[in-house]
Amino acid sequence: MTYVVILSTLAMGIGILLSWWVHSRNGMQIVVGTTHAPGIATSPGQVPPSISVIIPARNEGRNIRHCVQALLAQTYPNYEVIVVDDRSTDDTLPILKALAEENTRLHIVHGVELPPDWAGKPHALVQGVAASHGEWLCFVDADTFATPDLIWSTFASAVQHQADMFSILTEQELGSFWEKTILPLVFLGLSFGFPAEKVNDPKKPDAISNGQFILIKRSVYEAIGGHAAVKDRVDEDKAIAVIVKRSGYRLVVADGRRLASTRMYTSLPEMWEGWTKNIFLGLRDRLWLLGFGAFLGLLVSLALPLWLLGGLVWLSAGGGIAAAVVTSESVLLWAHLLWMRIQACRGFDIPVGYALTLPLGALIFTAMILASAFNVISGRGVTWKGRRYQR
Repeated sequence: MTYVVILSTLAMGIGILLSWWVHSRNGMQIVVGTTHAPGIATSPGQVPPSISVIIPARNEGRNIRHCVQALLAQTYPNYEVIVVDDRSTDDTLPILKALAEENTRLHIVHGVELPPDWAGKPHALVQGVAASHGEWLCFVDADTFATPDLIWSTFASAVQHQADMFSILTEQELGSFWEKTILPLVFLGLSFGFPAEKVNDPKKPDAISNGQFILIKRSVYEAIGGHAAVKDRVDEDKAIAVIVKRSGYRLVVADGRRLASTRMYTSLPEMWEGWTKNIFLGLRDRLWLLGFGAFLGLLVSLALPLWLLGGLVWLSAGGGIAAAVVTSESVLLWAHLLWMRIQACRGFDIPVGYALTLPLGALIFTAMILASAFNVISGRGVTWKGRRYQR
């Protein structure tokens, strides 16, 4: 049984190295806090550049009031808020009309019918931009909730870092069991595939942005063709970031968790629809990353539990020292993985016990990857907000 022990030892070493490598790429170079707000000095009477905040909203009755009220309470002195009601069938529009009566800074754009070959969100954003007047454009998702200093702080940081396009990662509100089990692994995968240090390096081709919050110079937006250049993309945030960077403009992604939070999904069906929409279409130019993610997911959800179970069965059957070594190495690898996930739980401010859900979360995340790939490759397409897209 010497060869079994050798394979087990190699597997443990490779597993620890892989785990360390994957978890080591999630740091953020730039952290934006409210202390950045005074960083833009203005002369007496000087008004900072105008910013148009544009929110696409399709059936966002659950979130729209909180989102808009927070954006209407910003400390930045020169901005407008535009919400594009993308033909909602719930109470989104009545809520918006009531808010507009209370605050004249809010403007409502009534979305028109979606043209052929357009995805819903890019079309809504194009309509919002057409109604805007700002020197900078700020795109915010309707499920994102701002602190009062969000616009001031991000604008100041964008200027400080000479960014033409500036995007932040927001604090993720994880309420349900499934959110706490799956989403930390999804974000781990994104940070591994698109490390901030590479995205922020003008010499590297890596590009991504977070559609929950994007701040971009209007001149740059128009120069690249705006959202019309990515009109058919459901992953429009990544697609437009790629164009910005390839065009030679400065792209910066930062940690903005002190400034805004997002509640993306509240149930497993919502997560399934949302991520099976995004995963393959967003990573079709990086199929190696999809394959690697599925491979790791199957290892963690199936192979590693079977390794531990097999070692325990072998040990209980009198396998002796060899069985003890194999079982101990499996336990050591699991201890390492759980320790890394405990740190992640603390980062997401969820109970550390959710580290134990790693195999379940990895299994579902892998199923999302495979389902997303199958839906696109087979021609079934993906569904989002009641609309079906083929690519």
